[in-house]
Amino acid sequence: MNRALYSGVAGLKAHQTKMDVIGNNISNVNTYGYKSQRAVFSDVFYQTVASATAGTASKGGTNPSSIGYGSQLAAIQTKMSQSSMQSTGYGLDVAITGEGFFQVMDADGNIFYTKAGLLDYDANGYLTDVNGNFVLGAAKADGTAASEKIKIDNIGAVPSAASKADVTINGIKYTITSSNATESGNISIAIGSSDDLPAGQKATATISTTGTITVKLSSTEKFTDIASLNAAINAAITEANGGKAHAAGTFTIAAPDAATKFPTGGLTGKEICGTDYSVTDGTITGDPIFGGLMTINGTSSDFIGSGTVNSTDFTATYTAASGGNPAFWTISMTVGAKTYSGVLKDGELAKSLLLKSSAGDYVEVTNPGFDQLVDQADTSTPKDGVPDVTTLNALATGDSLTVAPATQSNELGLSSVSFSLAGGTKGGAVTLDQLTSIAIGSDGVLSVTHADLGTVTAGRISLASFANPSGLQMKGSNYFQKTTNSGEPILCNPGSSGTGELQSNTLELSNVDLSSEFAEMITTQRGFQANSRIITVSDTMLEELINLKR
Repeated sequence: MNRALYSGVAGLKAHQTKMDVIGNNISNVNTYGYKSQRAVFSDVFYQTVASATAGTASKGGTNPSSIGYGSQLAAIQTKMSQSSMQSTGYGLDVAITGEGFFQVMDADGNIFYTKAGLLDYDANGYLTDVNGNFVLGAAKADGTAASEKIKIDNIGAVPSAASKADVTINGIKYTITSSNATESGNISIAIGSSDDLPAGQKATATISTTGTITVKLSSTEKFTDIASLNAAINAAITEANGGKAHAAGTFTIAAPDAATKFPTGGLTGKEICGTDYSVTDGTITGDPIFGGLMTINGTSSDFIGSGTVNSTDFTATYTAASGGNPAFWTISMTVGAKTYSGVLKDGELAKSLLLKSSAGDYVEVTNPGFDQLVDQADTSTPKDGVPDVTTLNALATGDSLTVAPATQSNELGLSSVSFSLAGGTKGGAVTLDQLTSIAIGSDGVLSVTHADLGTVTAGRISLASFANPSGLQMKGSNYFQKTTNSGEPILCNPGSSGTGELQSNTLELSNVDLSSEFAEMITTQRGFQANSRIITVSDTMLEELINLKR
């Protein structure tokens, strides 16, 4: 009778433990990466009251008779099956889409394993989980699987550089640079002119609270070249900075093509800042050409002819018709070493001709008329339409023309833009605050983005797999710990050696099945209830036994 009583007690204990497991599962139904458990029972031991006997020719055999002593907890098993995934939208949330565990290390150097990829980073730049433990992997860009701390700002150093800005104005490229390698040079500089500066003061400057520099050049003072302009600007900036040199050092404007813009005597501040880029045509002045038959209409904007044209330098040469080609006059004007020429064909109706040089610049003249030139060259009477001379001088003997080239505007247009200098840095190791984004690839590669270095690999998360993952011991805080029955961890990169790839912005949910847990809860409750009845009935029977002596 005592056996039944203690069997009931054993059953109560076993079912209570199973209820504890069920309660823990239900409590962790929303715990990321949680793996559900189940309690497994076994019977305890038996008292044999009759042994088995073998059968003979005259009597059959008998089976053994045994009385058991209840149930006990045989094991609490962990279900390591993959659960569903939840998209979280948080970039450092990572799920393993298959086998494998993340490695984390606590402050004492103990390594644990987890399915919960709730990652973050600390102020020192180390990749951590939400519990503040270090996430382990390959600390270097080569990505060899390891158990090292990963530092997301471990991407080398940025070389020092001075700030710089490139701007093209009216076809001229201007480059402004600072002399010191520092972030202080990453500012904007605006240049304009002013009529209010006193005589003798070439420039003044102001520096705003944001660091923007505004320079005003005297509209009347002359600057002989780019070097004198730079000197005046830097002197004004130093004065605006309280007499101290700017943290970025000196600023230098360079524009090789602008050197030709500075005539003898230099440019005023108004011309340097002005935005009138018009071109003044070249000029050709002097006596009538071909007796007044031709006039000069103008020149090309790049006309470079310069000097005096004498009577022998401006001619028209006749070529008779031949081979089906019409007769024509070749009109040539020589200015110094340059010759401008064009062809006037018989029957040409255009109102003007272009006399071009080999360089492509030209003079536009009116069409003197093919027949009119023939008449001028025909000295016979009556005129028969055939020139008596094949070469005509455009100018009378002793007459000449004065030629001047086209001139570009001297205005440089520096007020039309603001020079935004960038790229200045003192260099050195990259710090955490200089990173603009962090991303984790499916292969575990941790990539960070830096303004100068671009996207750089900072390390790689390694996974651990086990011969018997169910042999891992649950330690709380979503962690597992290796045991003698789990085997040693096998380190690998995500997606290799049978492990799953990583999926960012995602977490693995708990694999607890609520419907199964509630069904188990019902059967556990009934089992507990039935075992309690064994105890109460055994107690009643013992009471009856005691009452026999009355």
